[in-house]
Order: sequence, then structure tokens, then C-alpha cells
Amino acid sequence: MENQQDIEQLDHIRLMVDSFYSKVREDELLAPVFNQRIADKWPQHLEKMYRFWQTVLLGDHTYFGSPFLPHAKLPVDKIHFDRWLELFNDTIDEHFQGEKAREARWRAEKMAEMFYHKIQYNRNNPSKTLL
Repeated sequence: MENQQDIEQLDHIRLMVDSFYSKVREDELLAPVFNQRIADKWPQHLEKMYRFWQTVLLGDHTYFGSPFLPHAKLPVDKIHFDRWLELFNDTIDEHFQGEKAREARWRAEKMAEMFYHKIQYNRNNPSKTLL
């Protein structure tokens, strides 16, 4: 934890994403969901996540798309989002500190909350689509 710095450049984004998804891929609860969905496309997924977080945290607009759509039908519940957030926050705490690190944690929390509620809405209202 010594000499931690803030998230300030693409290399930091890559470290954050790679470290986080390394945890996800080994997690008893999350690994089956992610590995089933992503299968052998991990390199492409990681590249997309670099662009997403680069856009969100650094303001370099390299990500275009709708982040919710690929998640809309995932077989996940609140426990999955709670674990996702725990691993994400652990990753931030291990590698970074500062304003952007706090922003990353806040944005991840809001994203998890929104995705969870939208997935629940879609499940409970199959005749309506909220995407």
C-alpha cells in the first residue's frame, strides 16, 4: 500500500481492470457467470473495459456503446453485485488512492445499483423492456 498513486493514465486503468478481473475469474460466485458469458473472449472484454474506464475516469472518449445491454439477461442477483463491488473496491484499495480512486469506487457502486435494479425490473416486467 505504500506509494500508492491515483488513477491518472491508461496504464493505471489497465492495472485496475486486469487486477479486478483476475479476482473475478477466480471468484467462486462470479467466475461461473463471467466465464460462461465471456468464454474465450476475455482479451476483447478486457479491451472494452479499458476503454470504458478510460472514458469514465480520464475523460478520453474511447468507449462507445450501451454498457447495460450485455448484462440485461445475466442470471445474477444482489449477492452477485455485492461481491462484484467488494472485489472492485478491494482492487482499488490495493493499488490506488486519491480523487479518481474515490470516483472509481463511487461510479462502480452507482453502476452496480443501476444494473441490479434494471435487471430486476426486466425480470419482473417481461412484457416491458427497459434497456
